[in-house]
Amino acid sequence: MDAGDCLGVSRSAYYAWMKRMDRPDPDQDRMQLVLEAYERSRKTYGYRRVQIWIEREYGIKINHKAVLRLMRKLNICSIARKKNPNRQFQNRYRAIQTCPNLMSQNFKTKQPNEKWGTDITYINTQQGFVYLAVIKDFFDGTILGHALSRNNSTSMVLQAVRSATSSFQPIHGVLLQSDRGLQFQSPAYHSLTSQYGIVLSMSRKGNCLDNAPTESFFSHLKEELLRHIRIKDFHEAARVVEDYIHFYNHDRIQLKTKLTPLEFRRQFV
Repeated sequence: MDAGDCLGVSRSAYYAWMKRMDRPDPDQDRMQLVLEAYERSRKTYGYRRVQIWIEREYGIKINHKAVLRLMRKLNICSIARKKNPNRQFQNRYRAIQTCPNLMSQNFKTKQPNEKWGTDITYINTQQGFVYLAVIKDFFDGTILGHALSRNNSTSMVLQAVRSATSSFQPIHGVLLQSDRGLQFQSPAYHSLTSQYGIVLSMSRKGNCLDNAPTESFFSHLKEELLRHIRIKDFHEAARVVEDYIHFYNHDRIQLKTKLTPLEFRRQFV
């Protein structure tokens, strides 16, 4: 007797269900758009205005019923409306993908590839926002991998992880800190990091200090570069970000070590 028989369902139905469990959530990118609209409205928008915002900002048409379903899946609603006490929206996607804050703001390391951080920021261009994901080694500050995208998507984060793991350095057991964004809770992210033997840690809700070293890089990027230039489009953003990360890794002297990140790293690798 197999598992399907034990559950009282046909074998074909059981295996179809198993296949679905292995697939990434198809709503993931649209949920990120809905969540962005909700946060940008200071949590005041209901599903109709969220639909309008997405179409205005991104030119993406989405049915208002789909927006309502996604808001229910995210367990969010306008703070201007009183929640219905008889309706409980369970966000199963978020509940099963979170991880404890194993880092606990202890960023000290003795060698490379012990503790990493990852995060996402947006870059304003004359043609709209583009998004940047980075992987930073807390040991020496080196930006090990990054990815730029027109969409704040999981695929961008996966690309950054692959970029960071493309060298031949041993990384099994590295602790990787992130926030609780949807990209970092996705099955695809958990699956990829597991393949590399990466241990995940997630910041506490609303506590940016739990990933302070990565936030620090974004602060330098904005203060030393982005605040002083106007970027035309995605391609120019990719060029200037690539150039700054090369400068940051190879040429920018850190006060703590009086060396660039890669100069300090080469002493150990």
